[in-house]
Amino acid sequence: MAGRLLNLQRQAAELGRLRTGWSVPTDKGRNRPVKSETWIVSSHDRSRVDAAAEMWGGKVERWSPQGNHPDQWRVITEATTIEALFPPGDPLSQYNEMWTGGGCARRCDGITEKLSKKPCICLDRHGENWYLLGPQQVCRATSRIKVYLPDLPGIGVWRAETHGFYAANEWPGVVDMVLSGTGGRGVIPVGMRIEQRQRLAEGKTKKFPVVVVEVRATARQALTGTIPGAELSPVPPAHLALEGSTRDYAAEARRAATADAALKIYREAEAAGDMTDELKAELVAIGTAKRTAEAKAANSTKTGGKNMNAANAAEEEPIDAEIVEDDDPEVIWFEIVSEAGERGWSADQLARQFAARNGGVAPDSAEATQLRRFLADLREAAA
Repeated sequence: MAGRLLNLQRQAAELGRLRTGWSVPTDKGRNRPVKSETWIVSSHDRSRVDAAAEMWGGKVERWSPQGNHPDQWRVITEATTIEALFPPGDPLSQYNEMWTGGGCARRCDGITEKLSKKPCICLDRHGENWYLLGPQQVCRATSRIKVYLPDLPGIGVWRAETHGFYAANEWPGVVDMVLSGTGGRGVIPVGMRIEQRQRLAEGKTKKFPVVVVEVRATARQALTGTIPGAELSPVPPAHLALEGSTRDYAAEARRAATADAALKIYREAEAAGDMTDELKAELVAIGTAKRTAEAKAANSTKTGGKNMNAANAAEEEPIDAEIVEDDDPEVIWFEIVSEAGERGWSADQLARQFAARNGGVAPDSAEATQLRRFLADLREAAA
């Protein structure tokens, strides 16, 4: 085998999504969610969706996700169960999250809100029954699981996401049992099933779907790592255990002396292929906080008197700095959030302002030129 970069945590590409619903417009101009009794398969690659339709039924159609994202293809299948494989490692990710037009505003593990590093904001503001409130007020339990669909074309994973209470409780039990027996080695055959359930609450019967993950093995096989078809390797492969080479980018960014240093770490994570949605949101929040603190310190210095840095300034030689514009939308957005923070704008305010000045285009769908123009306008208005 040819050489590999030993400091990279390799991961499979995401080929598409497994969905359990869609949305339809209402008379009030909003979208209403519709729950599906069967699986919906979506992808940017039509050939994969065509293969899903041939296998599980349904009609392939062009589809536009919410948020002005590029068009995709989807099929509402006739299958309530899809056979899949857990990839090596831990396939499950869970957080309590709140999303706005500007992206992820909160990501909490139930104890600590990861972006602000503060205790759970929902619990602090609304008490122990915070979860009874609506998604506009509090975070939603968000569970994401990645699986291989071995009978569809492409080498990569498919992601299923749910905000359900029961899945949030049941998925970890299944995954953790498998991991305890296999150590995250090999692939595990599973079934992804949409199960219709009901419960009685306040004298009314409520019906709802739950995504159930079923390991194709007995409890004994799962606990002992002898699941049929898993083909476990005797030791963890190199891409699962890098023997100390995995970097903690968030910790490095928090220790960074400046916002520019934090931005450098952000770019290194992207270049290394280690960037995830969770890490990206965390690094942007860290950098934004540092940029805001630097701006406040600079304003304090300006108002504190002209001679505060006179001694140091006399000893420093002028440096001609080359200004290089970055075309990475995430980097430009990093700067925009910093500028908005100095004005005291919330994430919702920022998203509305951006959309108003860009013909309704959301920030996460904007091109680099639109983001740069908006950033320039903000800075010009502040001058």
